[in-house]
Amino acid sequence: MNVLAPTKARLPVEIVYDLICPWCYLGVRRLLRTFRRRPDLLFDLTWRPFLLNPDMPRNGMARPDYVIRKFGGEERAKRLYASISELGKREGVAFAFERIRRTPSSIDAHRLVRFAARYGRADALVESLFSVHFSEGYDIGDHSVLIAVGHGCGLDAREVKAFLATDEEVDSVHADNLRAHRLGINGVPCFVIGGRHAIAGAQEPEVIERLLDVAAVDAGEG
Repeated sequence: MNVLAPTKARLPVEIVYDLICPWCYLGVRRLLRTFRRRPDLLFDLTWRPFLLNPDMPRNGMARPDYVIRKFGGEERAKRLYASISELGKREGVAFAFERIRRTPSSIDAHRLVRFAARYGRADALVESLFSVHFSEGYDIGDHSVLIAVGHGCGLDAREVKAFLATDEEVDSVHADNLRAHRLGINGVPCFVIGGRHAIAGAQEPEVIERLLDVAAVDAGEG
């Protein structure tokens, strides 16, 4: 052990996100890539739910109906998805929007992330949920899908099933969503670093890194 080695700054990072948001998938990938560029810093992640579609039925909605409601038509959606897919390739994300047959409510998926956090598995679960939804087209509002993904991330399948059968954490998800709006967050992703520095959108790593530098200085002064 090198007793002369400087202590690494530890930064709390709140990630305000929705699991059905492709920009959140991109933004989280870029954030994590930025973290890898900064071995001098330590990060504690907290996942904060944001509901892009708060009025979505709990059983979701057929994708064509959602596309019309959200984008006004399929052609506009196709153009947007093509642009996102191109950006995804640069981050190693294989978007396959054409595979998505149903747009889910994300409430149960957010609940499961909170459950996984109790066992230190939240980060892995978020990545898996993004992947199975956007790259494989699975309905992450379906409990059978959530149970399988949770089990694949090291959670006990029976415990996950029992948890999802309750309303546990539903109020917490809605409370975090309300908190985000009260803080002035109207879109995601949004990253709050060190409790006081926020950056919105799927920003490039260089932009994120500048904010990390500012937050690290503040942490050092604290």
